Amino acid sequence: MHVTHKAPQKIAIIGAGWAGLSAAICATQAGHQVSLIEASRHWGGRARSLTVQGKKDMVLDNGQHILIGAYHQSMRMMRTVGVQETDALWRLPLHLIKPDGTGLALKNWPSPLNLVWGIATAKGWRLIDKWRLLQKAFQWQLNKFLCEAHLSVADICHGLTPTLMQDLIDPLCVAALNTPSHEASGRVFLRVMQDALLGPSGSADLMLPKQDLGQIFPNAAVQWLQKKGVDCRLGIRIENIQRVDNSSSYWQINGDDFDHVVVATTASEAARLIAPFNESWSAQTQQIEYEAIATVYIQAPIDLQLPQPMMSLVSNIQAPAQFVFDRGLICQQANTPGLLAFVASSARESNAVLETQVIQQAKDLLKTLGYSAEDIEKLQVIQTVVEKRATFACTPNLQRPSANPHPHLSVCGDYIEGPYPATLEGAVMSGIQAMPHTTLSNP
Repeated sequence: MHVTHKAPQKIAIIGAGWAGLSAAICATQAGHQVSLIEASRHWGGRARSLTVQGKKDMVLDNGQHILIGAYHQSMRMMRTVGVQETDALWRLPLHLIKPDGTGLALKNWPSPLNLVWGIATAKGWRLIDKWRLLQKAFQWQLNKFLCEAHLSVADICHGLTPTLMQDLIDPLCVAALNTPSHEASGRVFLRVMQDALLGPSGSADLMLPKQDLGQIFPNAAVQWLQKKGVDCRLGIRIENIQRVDNSSSYWQINGDDFDHVVVATTASEAARLIAPFNESWSAQTQQIEYEAIATVYIQAPIDLQLPQPMMSLVSNIQAPAQFVFDRGLICQQANTPGLLAFVASSARESNAVLETQVIQQAKDLLKTLGYSAEDIEKLQVIQTVVEKRATFACTPNLQRPSANPHPHLSVCGDYIEGPYPATLEGAVMSGIQAMPHTTLSNP
């Protein structure tokens, strides 16, 4: 990250999710006086830890999250606040393997050799499947991973076989954009594919949190900020931002004067705060549509261990989860053997229906893996976490709001205009760019 120092300013950052924390770190590094204000009682926004109801000794995440090796700015922020990758994240080559063993698995090799090898050796794929995928990948590269804004992921994948769509494209699209392939933006999908599959070595790797989400960045970030003298406040909701016109400041919040304000809240809250200064920006922001993501935590027998820390599932209307994570294997410090996290993007059913469907997926999974009927009957839902506004619907032609709706006022969040979908990396990138003195550096 390249930081250019300017005259110190007094800066308020409203919201302490990953975007707001990143903005606060950048502003602090630039020598500004920073106040970080969060309305809730926790740091980290939607990517945070939580305590299980009735089991105060069990800490889970507010939805299972993953990172990938191409998330260079997220990794950079984590290193800045003292988080070591080997302590916080489990790194493994991309595996989209289903319980029956079919699917794509990459080697820990340089790009594009890892991709070519993975395609050539993919189990369950016919020669025509592999050839069509290589052709399509070459076509994307020839076009510099660009396409018309109106095209969907299904459009840019025209010509791929149903097997490829089911085993590769649909899972990748849901994992990256949280939107079904026929509804998702082809342009944004290609950007993620370019960074992940053809980026520097390790870019396609899966990065699975070994610790709860609070530990892998938010808590360490706040500790770092406080040591630097940043005023970090929890439980304070900002009712409004007031414009002042004098020689020493530009904004006033709760009686305090500031030179610059960064709004790092949800889109709806940002629209409310900014409406008095830019109605059109707020109107555009309020038009964003959202997708829900559900994580169903299921306790299996404690001796259960999946073949891989993360596995792809066959998903349909009756089987909503696209992925399952072995929390007992990934988060060994948490001491939760046999705990599985089933993730369903674009979840649209009630909790009761969702849990019934996912329990059946879990039973089918254990049956495929050879577990006994007795073990299968022990499955129990521990907790279901549904974020109804988890991500924006990353659709073709989507016009996302700009980061600068007014002078001396900037906005950051994963929904702000940028190359990435609603991901942790998108949030971090927006936080870095929210300050006028910082630019993203190449990995």
